[in-house]
Amino acid sequence: MMLFYDFIFIFLILSGLWSFVFKRKHLLSTLLSLEFIVLSLFFYIFFVLLSYFELYFLMYFLTLGVCEGVLGLGILVSMIRSHGNDYFSSFNMLQC
Repeated sequence: MMLFYDFIFIFLILSGLWSFVFKRKHLLSTLLSLEFIVLSLFFYIFFVLLSYFELYFLMYFLTLGVCEGVLGLGILVSMIRSHGNDYFSSFNMLQC
């Protein structure tokens, strides 16, 4: 039964990676696929660590996941304020 769950988690992570690689028109869709990958990894780590009763590591993982999401949203907001859209084609115009 555990092998079945492993295949489900691998499928979730690979589908998140597929959407990250092939759906790159908008920055928001890329950020959503990254959050889906983080959520899939969180559930996988939760089920693995549940048998060991060591769930403190999940707090560190969630903290890093939240920091990643906040940084992505900050970049999204600054890009929308400066360019008015969230297209990846606008990235070549970014010059500091």
